[in-house]
Amino acid sequence: MSSRADSLAALRQDLACIPGLELFGESADLKRLSRDSYDYSPVLEKRLESCRADLVVRPADASVVQLLAAACAKHGIPLTIRGAGTGNYGQCVPLDGGVVMLTGSLQRIRGIDPSTGVVTVEPGCLMRDLDAELRRHGRQLRLLPSTWRSASIGGFVSGGSGGIGSIRWGFLRDPGHLLGLEVISVELEPKRETLCASEAEALNHAYGTNGIITALQLATAPAEDWHQLSIDCISWPAAVDLLLRLGRSALSLHLATLLERPMLSHLPPWSGPPADCHRLLLLVAPDAVSSVQRLADAADAVLHDLGPEQLQSGRSLRELSWNHTTLHLRSADPGWTYLQMLLPQPELPAMEKLRQRWTDGLLWHLEAVSQQGALRLAALPLVRWDGPERLEQLMADCREAGAVLFNPHVLTVEDGGLGIVDGDQVAAKTRFDPRGLLNPGKLRGWSERSA
Repeated sequence: MSSRADSLAALRQDLACIPGLELFGESADLKRLSRDSYDYSPVLEKRLESCRADLVVRPADASVVQLLAAACAKHGIPLTIRGAGTGNYGQCVPLDGGVVMLTGSLQRIRGIDPSTGVVTVEPGCLMRDLDAELRRHGRQLRLLPSTWRSASIGGFVSGGSGGIGSIRWGFLRDPGHLLGLEVISVELEPKRETLCASEAEALNHAYGTNGIITALQLATAPAEDWHQLSIDCISWPAAVDLLLRLGRSALSLHLATLLERPMLSHLPPWSGPPADCHRLLLLVAPDAVSSVQRLADAADAVLHDLGPEQLQSGRSLRELSWNHTTLHLRSADPGWTYLQMLLPQPELPAMEKLRQRWTDGLLWHLEAVSQQGALRLAALPLVRWDGPERLEQLMADCREAGAVLFNPHVLTVEDGGLGIVDGDQVAAKTRFDPRGLLNPGKLRGWSERSA
């Protein structure tokens, strides 16, 4: 039996003969392209710092992807798919070395249906470019991460879950968002198949562990020129109540974020004027501005009209929401990390219980979302890092308070979600990656099955 080094050497020789496959082997490239933003988590930073690809490649099109998949299968070398590397959980980090495949050349928008707005697009297309093209057709993406200006659409569907737009459209795995996929298997003779919506669900948010996505079919929404508002509230209960009232109103909202008072000093000036208050950040339809003003007045809150959203400026309120909030605070003080959870209802008692226990080591950041058709509050609180034991205790306290926790300090698909194995995801890996070469170590259901 050949050694891993011999297999890698033979693979390199085979890959060097494939037209349309660019190879990267320099040490600096291997280090840079084996990372994402996992340093948000001190736990993952320690775990993943030494992980490196043995080779990075960039295929020109789907036919080249098939040749790459066949070569990896022939030599038994792991293959990890990477989008733009904007994730925070090590989704595209190769735990077992091998090959990292860049999707950046697979960026073609294959078509936009003029009657339905459904778009078919390759995974490496940047979301900012896709959204801009959709807007030229009177459409827009339903859901975007706060990294939408640099993230790829394939990376978002494979490694993300929700974000801007979740107040209206829920989460990526909700039926109706992903309508189909083109996928390539990792076998000696790779299959290239088109999956319908029900079959595609198993590859949604699977970290690229169970098939190589080469095209996606997505539903879109009518384009809206969103208007930016920020609202300052003196008391935290009043701010939470106003957030809930806005979310339950008949207003068209694209984003509703609430940040606790200490965070404001770390935000750039386009969030609104300096204030010693808690602050809501809103993207609303233009016809909703007067109604938001009325609700703010009733809550004795101060509204700041920040004008129409300027998407090309990079100074939108969406750049201050979701995990970009974490980014801004960590830029000022890297001693912060974060959690992700769905708060119980009613929300205030649970937050107050945790505040009493953790005082200023916990800063609240809330996002209004739609969960199974109902308004809920998701929390991405900033947490002062004080070691793994304290973090585990905080997570236990959150669960005891009734929160559903989505742990951003673990590696597997399941443990970063609801903690349960999805049999459909494992079945899809059996179908499209029978040797378990795709992004090994990230799908716990497969690892347990293999063991």
